[in-house]
Amino acid sequence: MNKTEILAVCRHPEILQTIIRLINNNPEWNGTGATDEHQAMVLFTARPFDVVLMGSGMDAISADKIKPACRAINPLVKFIQHYGGGSGLLTAEIYGALTPPKPSPKHRA
Repeated sequence: MNKTEILAVCRHPEILQTIIRLINNNPEWNGTGATDEHQAMVLFTARPFDVVLMGSGMDAISADKIKPACRAINPLVKFIQHYGGGSGLLTAEIYGALTPPKPSPKHRA
């Protein structure tokens, strides 16, 4: 079984370490961490990732640098902005990004 590869980008090393630990607690996921845009892009070009999780300290300007470059390599990559809030929220955010949206019910006239 292939694991979902998750690249977490967070400017705060202590928070990043916690995020990676929480990601890797799930046997279906493999987390790798980066502390800035440059490191994230080096990792993203070196191996495939399914999800990029933007953590603490990563603002819209940082995301605007990373997203187009990642999508040029993998158009299907999912992006998550994680604001903190504990392991339950992190897990829900990741599962939410990985779960395809449900089709809306057809309305009858």
